Amino acid sequence: MQALDALTRDARALANGEVLTTPEAEVARQMQICNACRYCEGFCAVFPAMTRRLEFGQADIHFLANLCHNCGACLHACQYAPPHAFAINVPQAMAQVRAQTYVDYAWPPALGRLYQRNGLTLAVALAAALALFLVLAVASQGRLWGAVGSGGFYAIFPHNLLVGLFAPVFLFVVFALGMGVRRFWRDLTPATSGAPVSLPASAETTHDVLRLKYLDGGHGAGCHNEDDAHTLSRRRFHHLTFYGFMLCFAATSVATVYHYAFGWAAPYELPSLPKLLGVAGGLSLMVGTAGLWRLNRRRHPDHGDAAQKPMDLGFIALLFLTSASGLALWLGRGSAALPLLLCLHLGAVMALFATLPYGKFAHGVFRTAALLRHAVEKRQPNPIGLSAD
Repeated sequence: MQALDALTRDARALANGEVLTTPEAEVARQMQICNACRYCEGFCAVFPAMTRRLEFGQADIHFLANLCHNCGACLHACQYAPPHAFAINVPQAMAQVRAQTYVDYAWPPALGRLYQRNGLTLAVALAAALALFLVLAVASQGRLWGAVGSGGFYAIFPHNLLVGLFAPVFLFVVFALGMGVRRFWRDLTPATSGAPVSLPASAETTHDVLRLKYLDGGHGAGCHNEDDAHTLSRRRFHHLTFYGFMLCFAATSVATVYHYAFGWAAPYELPSLPKLLGVAGGLSLMVGTAGLWRLNRRRHPDHGDAAQKPMDLGFIALLFLTSASGLALWLGRGSAALPLLLCLHLGAVMALFATLPYGKFAHGVFRTAALLRHAVEKRQPNPIGLSAD
């Protein structure tokens, strides 16, 4: 019977001009069973979107996989979860497809395989190598240890040099992620009604993203982590990480305006706006990433794709190193250790930037695009007329 189902799926895919990978075919199989059951329909965005479909093509599967927030609620509620013969594990199946979409939509395509190599060891080694390069460069000038004058860290690395190093990397990150999500959006649009984005759909998506709505487990009690107990810890640590990152980005943006618009050169001290934003963001980022690290290490393997753990931990480690080294740089601003601390911080920041387009950061970009298409689709008439939405 399973062989017949597999042949049927393959025949349908070939008729539509597409061949599903093994993870995609597994999501399609599980969604067919879930669509008949619908017990989890109110848990998250995945299941209402599922009920609008009678079959699941590649674009539908990519859409649903990126809608999934991996909260684990459906796994613990499912009567067909392992050891049942149906072996339904939606979070794990969706996680495997999500990883595949990052590779498939990477730009340039040749670099997509970096997602599979972006592990903890590589991330830390890259940060250490870049920091060592900067340390050797500063040490060769005899300035690695000692008091720095009023110019602050610009006396060590001139402003224009830092801009020349980081601006091209930042622009490449934005362009690479933009090209990837553009292709993703182009494939998803016809599979999600094809309707244009409206203001209400945009407002709903913004609300859901900023609140991390679908990390509440569908009932407000939170996700599952190492067992079947609900916890809001994952949502809270995600919030601290997300908003910490945004505050640090805001601090850099404000400092850029200060420098070019008003001629106010760094370093800035409290209570200046860049410093307030940066310190608050750094502390939030440290606490959030430390919490996510702990949760990730303790998470039950059935709640996700174990193959992605190195990529997850690598991204978390780089965020933590960036925030911790930034705060250490501020605290050591008047000491002889400033040059060394600056090299360590710049190495961590450069490693983070270099891996952003091909690491865990992409999940936020693709998930936001999927949520926006879901908000658009749900406002259109149901094509099969079987659901109440």
